Amino acid sequence: MKNLVGLGREALAAELAAFGAAPFRARQLWHWIYHRGVGEFAAMTSLAKEFRAALAARYRLDRPRVSRALVSADGTRKWLLAFADGNEVETVHIPESDRGTLCISSQVGCTLNCTFCHTGTQRLVRNLDAAEIVGQIMLARDALGEWPSAKDERQLTNIVLMGMGEPLYNYDNVAAALKIAMDPEGLAISRRKITLSTAGVVPMIARCGAELGVNLAISLHAVTDELRDRLVPLNRKYPIAELLAACRAYPGSSNARRITFEYVMLAGVNDSPAEARELVRLLKGIPAKVNLIPFNPWPGAPYQCSSDRAIAAFSDIVFAAGYSAPVRTPRGRDILAACGQLKSDSVRVRRSAA
Repeated sequence: MKNLVGLGREALAAELAAFGAAPFRARQLWHWIYHRGVGEFAAMTSLAKEFRAALAARYRLDRPRVSRALVSADGTRKWLLAFADGNEVETVHIPESDRGTLCISSQVGCTLNCTFCHTGTQRLVRNLDAAEIVGQIMLARDALGEWPSAKDERQLTNIVLMGMGEPLYNYDNVAAALKIAMDPEGLAISRRKITLSTAGVVPMIARCGAELGVNLAISLHAVTDELRDRLVPLNRKYPIAELLAACRAYPGSSNARRITFEYVMLAGVNDSPAEARELVRLLKGIPAKVNLIPFNPWPGAPYQCSSDRAIAAFSDIVFAAGYSAPVRTPRGRDILAACGQLKSDSVRVRRSAA
């Protein structure tokens, strides 16, 4: 039975046409699936009972299954989500006073092996498909009671692709899912509320900007190729100069829509005043802001977090040069839900990467 969740408008229309349904049926199903969040055909009351039964005999409306749900002392929620093949990923909701951000995953595991990231200790198993990506948003809406999509006040306002995996190595599925998320008659999340974080897959950056127009975040973490080669091994393929050139050309970037550069603060590794000054030099001419991320420890981690004093000094130098340089407040550390801590151990590692 085919899952209709994850199909975009054209794909859903084609599927319903092949099923023999009139064109307007695809629009009705789109509304029920993505606007109202209905998970069973029997609840689609504007459809004839016989048609609902025929759909149920042929199709599914599956979300990921919650394997485990944890709630932090600070209100952060983490779901371990299971798929039909037994693989799992983690998804995190971070509530704040003015927004609620959902951090979603794009792959089971990761191929990048960034040495400060817990996910990087888990091998890449496979890409998530569009249903598994958009399903994370839909499941969070289920848990937060936020259907239909047109609610004026939401606990889920922003999406960040900063979970498990490198989204630009799974671009087609990520793009399909985000187009559903951004559809004003679907999940209705503005592209200005969506941020895609990449370690620097340079050839895909321009395509992402042109086709999706979402906010871009760069997982930078070092100001020299020598150090970044160690922290973010992808740098050996796409060094800093190439990465920053792609950022300068990113479609739609401006002072009103700045590129975010993520910089994890590692004690004695990348946190000196000299490195702060070099970061300022590198970013010259790029509409940018810098997110300084205190290193979030995980079992067996080879690094320690920079001191508050070192982080403040680094931030002051970047800020004095005209760049916003907030220090990200760690959230969900007690449930290993903070940046760089996501990792699922119960994956079927014998499966090859997609």
